[in-house]
Amino acid sequence: MKKLTIILFLVAFAMTAGLAFGNADDVKWVNQCIKDNKGEGATQGVVKKYCECMNNKMSDSETQSISQWEKSHPAEMKDCEKQSGWK
Repeated sequence: MKKLTIILFLVAFAMTAGLAFGNADDVKWVNQCIKDNKGEGATQGVVKKYCECMNNKMSDSETQSISQWEKSHPAEMKDCEKQSGWK
């Protein structure tokens, strides 16, 4: 029983650590997107919502920035513009 408890604890820890790294990476990409879109005529709140939407549409294995990825994904870009209230 003690081994099982230790194993479950380690599995839970590993899953939590993975989520923390994923979230930190997402924050980095969203913040870069916000910087890239500064001065495009939308409020900071709209830009943040747009960048979060785009980030959520991208796969976790994507290596391009949101600003690079959006150029080759116009349907996703339009959907996020609509969802965020941009344009």
